Amino acid sequence: MNDTRRAILWGVFSLSLVMLWDGWQKSKGEPSLFSPAPVVATSPATTGAASGTALPAPVATGSVATPQAPAVGAPAAAPAATVVATTDNYKVTFDTRGASVIGLQLLKQQGQGNTDKPMMLFEHSPQRLYQADSGLLPRQAGDAPPPNHQTVMTRVDGPLTLDAGKDELAVTFESPEVGGVVLRKTYVFKRGLYTIDVRHEVINRSAANVAPQLYLQLVRDGNIEETSMLMGPSSFTGPAVFSEQGKFQKIEFADIDKGKAEHEKSADNGWVAMVQHYFASAWLVGDKQTREFRATKIANNLFSVAMVLPLADVAPGASLTHNATLYAGPQEENKLAALAPGLELVKDYGMLTLLAKPLFWLLDKLHGILGNWGWAIVALVVLLKIAFYWLNASAYRSMGKMKAINPRVQEMRERLKDKPQLMQQEMMRMYREEKVNPLGGCLPIVVQMPFFIALYWVLLSSVEMRNAPWIGWISDLSSKDPFYILPIVMTLSTMFQTWLNPTPPDPVQAKMMWIMPLVFSVMFFVFPAGLVLYWVTNTLLSIAQQWFINKQLGVLNK
Repeated sequence: MNDTRRAILWGVFSLSLVMLWDGWQKSKGEPSLFSPAPVVATSPATTGAASGTALPAPVATGSVATPQAPAVGAPAAAPAATVVATTDNYKVTFDTRGASVIGLQLLKQQGQGNTDKPMMLFEHSPQRLYQADSGLLPRQAGDAPPPNHQTVMTRVDGPLTLDAGKDELAVTFESPEVGGVVLRKTYVFKRGLYTIDVRHEVINRSAANVAPQLYLQLVRDGNIEETSMLMGPSSFTGPAVFSEQGKFQKIEFADIDKGKAEHEKSADNGWVAMVQHYFASAWLVGDKQTREFRATKIANNLFSVAMVLPLADVAPGASLTHNATLYAGPQEENKLAALAPGLELVKDYGMLTLLAKPLFWLLDKLHGILGNWGWAIVALVVLLKIAFYWLNASAYRSMGKMKAINPRVQEMRERLKDKPQLMQQEMMRMYREEKVNPLGGCLPIVVQMPFFIALYWVLLSSVEMRNAPWIGWISDLSSKDPFYILPIVMTLSTMFQTWLNPTPPDPVQAKMMWIMPLVFSVMFFVFPAGLVLYWVTNTLLSIAQQWFINKQLGVLNK
């Protein structure tokens, strides 16, 4: 039974660390330990146009069609012209073809692995494509096509920089008359916000009513890390759809590619988004507006997620204005929740969301009190240890008793090594007399594991950890310790904790007890500092409690 308890403990510990290592590798864009590296597309799907693009085709009501864009890895259609606008949060590049957002830098967020350049969210290059489009579709097949995101537009004169003392910057584009319709598109940026108000004004200059549909689309290449066999994507990358009926629905690029994407198709509420680690973009519109949700493969390794909204009829000489919001920024959970129902769910907590969300809430409250994310992590682990104090005490007391009787167990095993059945009977008798439960040190730890794995996901998924300092040499909790001080402390503390535990009677197992912590400690040298900090804090507190209990039981030197 002692061997069984130890095997369970090592199994849980080993599996947890392998899972954490695999998740961390994939969060950095490295291949999973359990699946091949992603394949990068090198040629576009046929679109019927020499440039690799195609205009939105007229569609019948209810059919699925999404405007198309250049394929990643192939020569993309050159922008008609680019317009660059700068605010306090953004540097935005527009393509006058459709007034699409084809480049977007987050000026207050440092780029991944490059502290000298801002984070690039939207990008239009031969290596990567990620952009936001919008335009008009005819409501019925055969109707004259209105302006769409392939229509070359003209920028209306105005400022392109959010000057000091100004709170808003408006950038307007206007299409030529297409099918008797003019589309005027205005982007309104507000100081301090990662939301962009987008006004679409439909002007009917024809002699008959027009009944267009508005589409709001996000286009992205499908280059993501593969799914791990153990725990799924470390952080989901791809399209997402939310509605009150279907709730939050992630859509895998692979499912779109195979035509097997499952999601809510229509509602009078909800939004569409494109999600990646730490950041997201989303199209948001008000409730009580009928909309279709569409997830489409539009070229080889290129996908879109879109909302299509039917607009009211526009009489000759009249106009209609529709307001939407484009979010493009970090996954700051509280701010996302305030923007739209369910939008905070783009922050991926993996399989333990129910535990992770309250843990982040508590972590955020502690940060509000302490003003430092590193100390907030330490405080949260302390609170968890307090919450599980009696459960841990039971486990450590059981381990202490096992350590106390360990010399007798070893003597008995040596004496009865040729009589395994009698050895087992004697061992069970000894456990009953000493009131020792061989599994007593295992089960309490297993019960706590989901909470600490959920906290791992909180720290891995929270953009608040990026570039967040702790003390001294730790200037970024989302990056590894530059001097490996925390991993070394983690290794030493784990070895000391091993010494506190009962020594297995089997010499091979005894050696493994010392070797395994050394082997697994290697992982902590590449883990982000915030994760190692929480493991170190948890281990040191566990050692303190276990030392105190062992001292009470008088087994420190046994």
